[in-house]
Amino acid sequence: MKITVIGAGAIGGNLASKLSTAGHDVQVAVTRGPEAVRAEVLESGARAVVLEESVQDRDVIILSIPFGVAGQLRDLFASVPDETVVIDTSNYYPGMLGESIGAVDNGQVESVYTAELLGRPVIKAWNAALAETQRTRGVPAGTPGRIAIPVAGDSDEARRVAMSLVDDTGFDPYDAGILADSWRHQPNSPAYCTELTLAELPAALSAADRVKDTAIRNSLPERFAALPANPTVDDVVEMNRAAHR
Repeated sequence: MKITVIGAGAIGGNLASKLSTAGHDVQVAVTRGPEAVRAEVLESGARAVVLEESVQDRDVIILSIPFGVAGQLRDLFASVPDETVVIDTSNYYPGMLGESIGAVDNGQVESVYTAELLGRPVIKAWNAALAETQRTRGVPAGTPGRIAIPVAGDSDEARRVAMSLVDDTGFDPYDAGILADSWRHQPNSPAYCTELTLAELPAALSAADRVKDTAIRNSLPERFAALPANPTVDDVVEMNRAAHR
């Protein structure tokens, strides 16, 4: 498939590398220009391109940008065909990774808000796994214990495309239903960054509680402070699991 990843940080860089390794035609774009894309992101064959040209003639566009800034791309996306699948990987951490956003604080689902900013539907995927999990723990389909990643969206076909790409990055895709239900894998729900298998993930999604999960998200600085110096991925995953015991 012809894929553009907008954003080349930890998540975007992982996805560009893994999807190009899987054989897809991958472009990477950042607001600072092609020269700002790290060389290691391009080692597997992805190409750095100018942002203004990155969304034309693509099958899939993945947004791996800070939460709340999608509105800055609204004009860029105005000419993107309806059939192009747009995937949002972002998460909302008020006061930690950006300013507080009233609509989301008052209950609007994160990716529903992003879709409104962008002016078009989006699929939610890859948000519920740590960047280092995505970089190092993807394995071939059928491998015992393979980690699952939830995928939500209102188009059955677009959701199917996103699920296929999740599989290509080394994880079992799980159909998490419509976008309005994607709050079930927002920070810090039982399904969020807890490295669950396909058999374990449905129960975790069902156990999501918006009030409790938001309180756990907001306690993240204190919980991180209790971790060892230089915590491992396993330390962070265990911290997230323990919050729901």
